[in-house]
Order: sequence, then structure tokens, then C-alpha cells
Amino acid sequence: MLNWDTYHSELMTRIGDIAALSPDTVAGYSTLSGAGQKTGRLDAKTRELIAIAVAVTTRCDGCIAVHSKKAIEAGATREDIAEALGVAVALNAGAALVYSARVMDAIAEV
Repeated sequence: MLNWDTYHSELMTRIGDIAALSPDTVAGYSTLSGAGQKTGRLDAKTRELIAIAVAVTTRCDGCIAVHSKKAIEAGATREDIAEALGVAVALNAGAALVYSARVMDAIAEV
């Protein structure tokens, strides 16, 4: 299994390298990343649970490393996280089903 703490540390080092070479790119990301917090409509726990589900659907290990830790810090339980993961699994299955319908549409004229 991956050592997530080590991975997170190494990832932050590499992102620091990118920030040194392209500071506006990382600053732009930081602006986007923090935008949701400013509205106050969703609490931190909910935002982090959404982030975990999206991290799974986009297959982003770095996102998993960052947002899993933040979710726990925001008060998410293992059960909360498992439920968010269930949503991610269902959405991936749903996306496959929708794209299966597209295949059927594509072959309808063949």
C-alpha cells in the first residue's frame, strides 16, 4: 500500500517546483480551490466529502491524499467517507451506463 503521508510530502515538493517555475498557475489553482469556502453555503466537511468523491472519479491520488486528511480534520467519520465513496462508485457506474447508451446509438445506424 502507498504511504500517503510520504506521497503527500513528495507531492507538495513537486508542486513547489511548479510554483517556482509558473507561480501564476499555482496561484490560479489556489484561487479556484479556495473559492467555495468564501460562500459559506457548504461546511468544510461536506466540501471535503465531495472532493473525495470527485478525486476517486477523476483518479487523482494527490487529491485523495490531501482531501482525505482534510475530511478527517473537518470531522468526517470513516462511515461518512464510505458513503461519499459509494456516491463516487455509483456515478462511475452511471457514467458507464450512459456511455453504453451512446454506443447503442452509434451502432443503431450500422
